[in-house]
Amino acid sequence: MDPLASSSPASPLSPLLPGSPEPLGATYDGSGVNFALFSEHATSVELCVFDDDGRETRFTLPETTYHIHHGYLPGARPGLRYGYRVDGPFRPLEGLRFNSNKLLLDPYALDWDGTFPLLDEDFAYPLGHPDQDLAFDHRDNGATAVKGRVVDLKTFDWEGDRHPRTSWADTVIYETHVKGMTELHPLVPPELRGTYLGLASEPVIAHLKSLGVTAVELLPVHSIMDDRRLRELGLRNYWGYGTINYFRPAQRYAGKGRALDEFREMVKRLHRAGLEVLVDVVYNHTGEGSHLGPSLSYRGIDNTSYYRASPSHPRYLQDFTGCGNTVNTDHPQVLQLVMDSLRFWVQEMHVDGFRYDLAPALARGRSSFFNAVHQDPVMRRVKVIAEPWDLGEGGYQAGQFPVRWSEWNDRYRDCLRRFWKGDGGLVGQLATRLCGSSDVYKRSGKGAHTAINFVTCHDGFTLRDWASYNRKHNEANGEGNRDGSDNNNSFNFGVEGETRDPKIRARRLRVQKSMVGSLMLSMGVPMLLGGDEMCRTQGGNNNSYCQDSRISWFNWDVEGDAEKQEMLEFTRKAVALRCRFKVLTSNRFPLPEDHIVWLHPDGDLMSGDAWRDAEGRTLGRIVRDQTEELLLLLHGGDEPIEFSLKRRFRDGWKVELTSFGEPNRLLLPPGGLLAASRPLAPFKTAPQRKKSQRHP
Repeated sequence: MDPLASSSPASPLSPLLPGSPEPLGATYDGSGVNFALFSEHATSVELCVFDDDGRETRFTLPETTYHIHHGYLPGARPGLRYGYRVDGPFRPLEGLRFNSNKLLLDPYALDWDGTFPLLDEDFAYPLGHPDQDLAFDHRDNGATAVKGRVVDLKTFDWEGDRHPRTSWADTVIYETHVKGMTELHPLVPPELRGTYLGLASEPVIAHLKSLGVTAVELLPVHSIMDDRRLRELGLRNYWGYGTINYFRPAQRYAGKGRALDEFREMVKRLHRAGLEVLVDVVYNHTGEGSHLGPSLSYRGIDNTSYYRASPSHPRYLQDFTGCGNTVNTDHPQVLQLVMDSLRFWVQEMHVDGFRYDLAPALARGRSSFFNAVHQDPVMRRVKVIAEPWDLGEGGYQAGQFPVRWSEWNDRYRDCLRRFWKGDGGLVGQLATRLCGSSDVYKRSGKGAHTAINFVTCHDGFTLRDWASYNRKHNEANGEGNRDGSDNNNSFNFGVEGETRDPKIRARRLRVQKSMVGSLMLSMGVPMLLGGDEMCRTQGGNNNSYCQDSRISWFNWDVEGDAEKQEMLEFTRKAVALRCRFKVLTSNRFPLPEDHIVWLHPDGDLMSGDAWRDAEGRTLGRIVRDQTEELLLLLHGGDEPIEFSLKRRFRDGWKVELTSFGEPNRLLLPPGGLLAASRPLAPFKTAPQRKKSQRHP
């Protein structure tokens, strides 16, 4: 019998033996299962197991070692359904919220059935009571609560899978969503659309390889919970920043099989194609929310250990995340939970790195999180990327992360957006951004690979929408268009939203190409938002976190759309051109002797006055790389401009890539290169000149 077909333990059930406090979770050893759960303030813990008919049998865990409650159930095997009832004081004013009427999910659970129903009885207090969370709820939720399942991890065949170990120098990241990328793909089999295996299907892999990207960065795939407010609105936590467990992959992206196995199969297939898998992780908070949230796992097991309580009013939780709670990595056992999860995803799931959501929240207080990551022999071998801000005071920490950490470079995003929408006086800052943002990262002793450059990401406008909307249009989110950022640095070219005007459409396409071209020809590590290469639109929604709908899903109808085809081909060429010029992928910030030349549109070298010109919107750059030179011209002004070159820079150039259209459409005036109209970014290469003709 398939062990997953039955949740019944061996019969009859044996009394619990003392077992071991390590490892935490439910561990099958071939003869039975060891259960271990941390709770510092609990007075007792009951293991609850369920048969196929839902009948519950309870065992008190017989031993406690270092606040870890543990016991061993002989004869138990994979497929056994279980949960915990944790008893202790119910004193909410002190942050203690124990209620043994609530069945709780093991924080180390690797699998379970169903979704959290979020019924009234899932809360430790009676909803609607005038005393709110200070009142005690006596209802039992055991019949409807989610139950964990015991899993044997040794049954999956990795077939010799190896991490690609792509260097930062060669990395091009593609941020995407498992379901959003595959739900409407016409060549993905219908049964695989929206799933891990759909993401690893041949048509999707072929698309990624044709772009030249080397890593997919997946929006959160840890198990996700939809809160009651979204459910009442008929919406869903689409992005996935509502994590309720840090070990089990989200079942919503699995097909007919178990999420653990289908996720691993996806990783194996992507690795075969040479693609790394990075995972966006949300260790800063959980889906249980504020002090008024449900008791599903951590809160009922030990609220004051797992979450940061207010020092002066422990009834309330510190909220550096905007989601009601902050995970307490100050506590060594909670820090171990995070580190155990990270190692699990590397060793058992074979992922290649992590992007840490709201990373400063992990190091609040006395937390040793960064030290733990730095010294860990498993974590030293994978990529670590910080979102370098949280929502608390002093939460913006760009450039302050330890060595080995790369960071999302929002200063790059803001500068490029402002420049390409036509703001003047940015050429000095633009030059710094093109060269790896040394003003942000050099002071920490790190290099250009620290900068994860991006112009768009999941949070905000897509690239097409950035060039089509001056204002956000988030009405579908049910919050009266109040959610989402108002600081988009976007430009609609005279019409809000879609238009048939061919001149406006052409200008919008040019600026999208200019943004992608600039991104790929900058020092630092480029990250492309999935779908931007095909002019993906969300209809002006810049906060699609709850839109599991066509608003967010990729539209793959490219064949009959000339604009999408042109954008797709341009993106492929831009990535390929980046790969040719290793100087662009160096970790070392440029030095004066590197012979980078910055040019004014009159052909002179950029001077102090030119750098400070408040109206300056045009910049040229020449870099040398072994046998070739690259000339990059960027013009963000409204009117055409002739970019002249002095005699020593003039000869031998050919157009490799331009956002203006086909190279043969460029105007090459005498004594110069082109007449450029905003937005325009032509990129040109030529064989390196002889030594006597080199520019200084």
